[in-house]
Amino acid sequence: MTLHFMTLSKDCLMLNSPRTLIPKREVHIIGDGCAALSFAARAGELPLHQLTIIQPDGAPAQKEHVWGFWRVDGLDNAAELARKGWNFWSIISAKGKVVLSSDTHTYYALSRKKWEKNCIQLARENGVKFINQANLVVSPDAQILDSRPPIVSVNQMFQYFIGWEIKAKPGSFNAENAILMDFRCDQSRGIHFIYTLPFSSSKALVESTMFSKKREPDSFFETAIKTYVNRHFGVDDFTIERVEKGGIPLGRLPSVKSENIGIGGNGNAIRPSSGYAFAFIQKQILATIQNAKGKNKNSTNPLVIKCPHKLVDLWMDEVFVNVLKLRPDIAPELFLKMAKALDGDAFAQFLSGEAGWLVRLKVVLAMPKFIFIYALVLLIIKRSA
Repeated sequence: MTLHFMTLSKDCLMLNSPRTLIPKREVHIIGDGCAALSFAARAGELPLHQLTIIQPDGAPAQKEHVWGFWRVDGLDNAAELARKGWNFWSIISAKGKVVLSSDTHTYYALSRKKWEKNCIQLARENGVKFINQANLVVSPDAQILDSRPPIVSVNQMFQYFIGWEIKAKPGSFNAENAILMDFRCDQSRGIHFIYTLPFSSSKALVESTMFSKKREPDSFFETAIKTYVNRHFGVDDFTIERVEKGGIPLGRLPSVKSENIGIGGNGNAIRPSSGYAFAFIQKQILATIQNAKGKNKNSTNPLVIKCPHKLVDLWMDEVFVNVLKLRPDIAPELFLKMAKALDGDAFAQFLSGEAGWLVRLKVVLAMPKFIFIYALVLLIIKRSA
């Protein structure tokens, strides 16, 4: 017998046959950032779960950011909302330059504000509630998901950055090529590169980024940006239209014991070796929805949140990050070697967690063997201690 749903109220559903009242499962999501709102936007796919977004007391004001991702399955909506896409991207060091391209896996830049505004609209249309933490009355049966930033150790390596969206004279930038990593900048304080997204020939986001355990003063990043645009674009006259600043943890994060279930960055969605998170957050949410719908379409069981990364990718990332800690001086060489070993499609798939064994093997074979074996041995010893 086919069962059809009929909405009774915001908090319950009734089956036409048999006529049984089914109360919705309350799901409270702490936080109102990317993960929480991306999940809320898809609430219509979980008709037996009532989602509530809890806006935390004292949370910092949301600032505009640009999120980068490659187009892979499940990201069509994000691609349509993106500010710009590039089919060419570069990895550059003092020893060489690799330009990769793909017509299938375009690299996109998405405005945080535009994405979250769209998510809020969809969430409200699907009956999601928005409540300030101070006004929340928690149901004893509610499932609580925590999307707030993860807790990290004092020894955690971070991707620290400051980015300037600048406007210069027309013709200053090649609008068809994104520069993902350019190591031709000050390397005296650790792993440092410039990330450039040209939105037009006169406007670009230029970001100074460091992989480090310690954040350098803002002046270090700002000087790097000014020096870079002058030296490599011939631009010394520009206006700063917007500033980005932040830090993203790198490496596998320790498990946090809590009654609440983590989601998004707090649910291990950040790619350990790159800091990419947006695509993996969407992948995590999709898997959660498919899991809930796949077992029993009429089930109000708690949602299951899983890490969106494959175990082999986590293992490879952990070894890679350990190598960066041991030998930060060879980071430019490592990223250039990886780019040379892959074509554009394979590169995008690898960093998006979509790579197969052949692509992984190409990456492994491109890396210097001794330092990676040494880093692996140290990890094994550490885990067995």
